[in-house]
Amino acid sequence: MTQTSNPNNRPPVCNYEGSDYQQSFWEQSDRAYEDQVEAIALQRLLPDHGRLLLELGAGAGRNTPRYQSFERVVLLDLSRSQLEQAQQKLGTSPRYTYVAADVYRLPFASGVFDAATMIRTLHHMADAPLSLAQVRRVLQPDAIFILEFANKQNLKAIFRYLLRRQDWSPFDHQPVEFARLNFDFHPQAVRQWLTDQNFSIERQLTVSHYRMALLKRLLPLKVLVAADAAAQLSGNWWQLTPSVFVRARASGQTPPPAEPAAFFSCPECGHAPLEKQSGALACPACQLRWEFRDGIYDFRAPL
Repeated sequence: MTQTSNPNNRPPVCNYEGSDYQQSFWEQSDRAYEDQVEAIALQRLLPDHGRLLLELGAGAGRNTPRYQSFERVVLLDLSRSQLEQAQQKLGTSPRYTYVAADVYRLPFASGVFDAATMIRTLHHMADAPLSLAQVRRVLQPDAIFILEFANKQNLKAIFRYLLRRQDWSPFDHQPVEFARLNFDFHPQAVRQWLTDQNFSIERQLTVSHYRMALLKRLLPLKVLVAADAAAQLSGNWWQLTPSVFVRARASGQTPPPAEPAAFFSCPECGHAPLEKQSGALACPACQLRWEFRDGIYDFRAPL
């Protein structure tokens, strides 16, 4: 994982280019519990059917097979190498579109998606409200947005603070950066950001109640997963777990794209639609060109 500094005073971004994150963090470590309880949360929050879903921070496609109720899925990640891993896993079916881009500068026309997910991604956002504003822009009115965030007001952090083993307060609403470009957020702050961006919150689930090495050693995986599945249902009452899932609905109006059939837009000037060229998409307004190679659209930097 590396930090990338953007020009023009844009927020710094976290880049997993060249990382073996999928293998080292999920497949080779003891994270089957976290993966399974997140799958349960997604199943509970996803709509029964949909047309076009945007998966923000898709990585190597760990969660993508869980979106079977959607006709098409757009996998977006800043890392091209992560998308290449997802492509190897999922294939080149027209059902999947692979896009390398910055969440702060989404290369899509306004209001093109009827759903979006952002799982284990917001915690890398130095400017979380700005990223949520971009998500709202590309969603249709009444679209579903499923957001997971790292919760600073979890029980472990509360006990550590009361015992004076950490300096920052889990009750303060400001984000805490516990490692470079790794943030924990207060639930009330996240809810306020969503409300500010014209989202209405429908449901909350608390996830990973038993994320402790000792419990993983002592209890069978099935027991931990079943216990967490039951405890998730308390999420609307309190949020004291390290991970919180929120189902929100886009309210208000979304500005219509300049062209009704527009899908991609220029991340530099916002013009839509873009023109197809050999191996690229071109913006007729600012003349920038964006690479399309080996099934991946690359909007990170112009050609």
